[in-house]
Amino acid sequence: MSATPSNLPPVLRPEHPPVRALADLAARVGGELRGDAEGVSLTGITLATADLRAGEAFVAIRGVNRHGAEFAAAAAEKGAVAIITDAEGAGIAAPTGLPAVVVESPRAVLGDLSAWVYGTGPDDELPLLLGTTGTNGKTSITHLLDGLLTQIGVVTGLSSTAERHIAGEVIVSRLTTPEASEFHALLALMRERGVEAVAVEVSAQALTRHRVDGIVFDVAAFTNLTHDHLDDYADMDEYFEAKAAFFTPERARRAVISLDSAPGIEYVRRSSIPVVTISAPSIAADPDLAAGADWIVSIDEERQSGTRFTLSGPDGRILSTTVPVIGPHMASNAGTAIVMLLEAGYAWDRIVEALERDGGIRASLPGRTQLVSGPDGPAVYVDFGHTPDAFEKTLAAVRRVTPGKVLMLFGADGDRDKTKRHDMGRTAVEGSDIVVITDHHPRHEDPAAIRAMLLEGARAADAGHPIHEFSPPESAIVEAVKLVGPGDAILWAGPGHQDYRDIKGVRTPYSARELARRALRDAGWAVPDSAWPVPYPD
Repeated sequence: MSATPSNLPPVLRPEHPPVRALADLAARVGGELRGDAEGVSLTGITLATADLRAGEAFVAIRGVNRHGAEFAAAAAEKGAVAIITDAEGAGIAAPTGLPAVVVESPRAVLGDLSAWVYGTGPDDELPLLLGTTGTNGKTSITHLLDGLLTQIGVVTGLSSTAERHIAGEVIVSRLTTPEASEFHALLALMRERGVEAVAVEVSAQALTRHRVDGIVFDVAAFTNLTHDHLDDYADMDEYFEAKAAFFTPERARRAVISLDSAPGIEYVRRSSIPVVTISAPSIAADPDLAAGADWIVSIDEERQSGTRFTLSGPDGRILSTTVPVIGPHMASNAGTAIVMLLEAGYAWDRIVEALERDGGIRASLPGRTQLVSGPDGPAVYVDFGHTPDAFEKTLAAVRRVTPGKVLMLFGADGDRDKTKRHDMGRTAVEGSDIVVITDHHPRHEDPAAIRAMLLEGARAADAGHPIHEFSPPESAIVEAVKLVGPGDAILWAGPGHQDYRDIKGVRTPYSARELARRALRDAGWAVPDSAWPVPYPD
């Protein structure tokens, strides 16, 4: 809402934005126009002064500790032409002399305003929009969609926790789902560059904090709902309701809903848009319910380099293919991505032909069960999973392709949901032979206190289980490699694709993938130059 840390990637803008009159903007939202707006026009809108460009309007909202209007002077210095804020903010910003549009809740109207400013609303010409929500699997499906679309010859855009893609250009992400002003600017830029379809990761926070307002997705998908984000939501019921809003005409036109977790069927019942269902009964919470899904994913073979599966559905359609990551949950994600493309209007034969031609799905999934080791020595996977459910599924997948011991290395986020930490420790013990607990993003918490909660959960599950504690993670991976050998595996969960650790608000450069490769090399094991998984063998 205000100044943005300089080490974050910049917000992108269209190269040729529309020019909008400030008076028209005020009229659109029924806002009170204060100051001289005669002849004032704008070419963009933003919440952050660090990203503001001359000619744009600055949106000032009240935060937890400060009001964004306190940064109005900085916005004026950077060339802001107006302030959009509430009555309190207008008073704070008045000394700048900038005209102001006063509304009751600036955040609540930000999506609609951004869509109008950039011409990216539901009635505007836009790329096809494919959005995925759920506790786990959102990022994977988003990147699988991007890969599949590329395989069938579509110019793609992508917005995920890991990256933004624009017609082949890759940019590091800030938030799982961008703020509304950033998102609409991004869509406008994608349209300029000829993007035909956009895969988007949609978090619960994006829905409740208005980040996807002003957008109607062509297809919305749901993966699963498990324990997470209870720092943002009072309980699981409130978390459920946050995602339920996605399956309404105001948010999407069609839906693909997985029945792998119990809430899936309730979303089907609650949905007010057309729905098709999908499930992988072998991993579903209720296999009998899952077996009644419109589309079924069955697992054919699991290897370190990927998973072969069969997708079967209506009208006798059957497709056998591969996804280049391990685990039935990843096959389920891949099946969901394929069905989303079908619901979006892409032809079945076009998809089948591309997959047969390429020998499977060709997608890069940053930090998702990413094999970073070589053919000899222990296998080391780096993963982004940070919930008990993700731990359980990924550990089980690693176990099935590992002849020896499985070591689980992990930490937990500071300043985030503390209620899941005991379950993280418990799940790690239940699914592994050895546990190593270390640090992740401590943020403003004491790292030792975070580790203590994880250790408590682990020891409560099995006090006799081999449980180790090493800090910092740079030393933890070295010690973990010492505890395993050929035929064994290490699953390092948490850091995934990220290239930093958040320590007291500072993004400290850090790559678990590089640290893992270095530890393996130092132990005498050869490692590949690239951390990406190799293609699934024929």
